[in-house]
Amino acid sequence: MATTKPNPEFQAVHARLRAILAKYESRALPALKDEPGDYVLQGPPTPASRGRDVWFGGVRTGKSYVSYHLMPVYVFPDLLDDLSPELKKRMQGKSCFNFTHADEMLFQELERLTNRSHTRYQEEGFLE
Repeated sequence: MATTKPNPEFQAVHARLRAILAKYESRALPALKDEPGDYVLQGPPTPASRGRDVWFGGVRTGKSYVSYHLMPVYVFPDLLDDLSPELKKRMQGKSCFNFTHADEMLFQELERLTNRSHTRYQEEGFLE
C-alpha cells in the first residue's frame, strides 16, 4: 500500500499558523490537542457558553491544505467586517481558513483577527 507523503511546505505553514494560535494558550484556554499536524485550543465551560466547552481554534494539516479554525468569527461574525478580500478567499465555511503555502501578509492579518477574537471572547465572558 502506497503512502502519500505530506507536502513539505505544509509543515512550515502549520508551524506558522500554530505559532499564531499558541500565543493564546493558557490555563483558561489549554491545548486540547498538540500533535504533529493537529493543534486545538479549547477552554472549559463558562456561563456565556451555556455549559459547553469553549472551542477557540485549531490548526490541522490535511491532504490538500492546512486549515486554521477560529471559532469566535462564527460566534461573532462582525469580527469579519474588515477582512481583506485576499483572506476572505481563503475561507471555507464560517470559521475556517485554508492555506497551501505561506503568505506572510495574510498570516499577519490572521494574527490581528485572532487577537481581536481573543479579546472579544474575554469581553463576552467566554474565557475566564
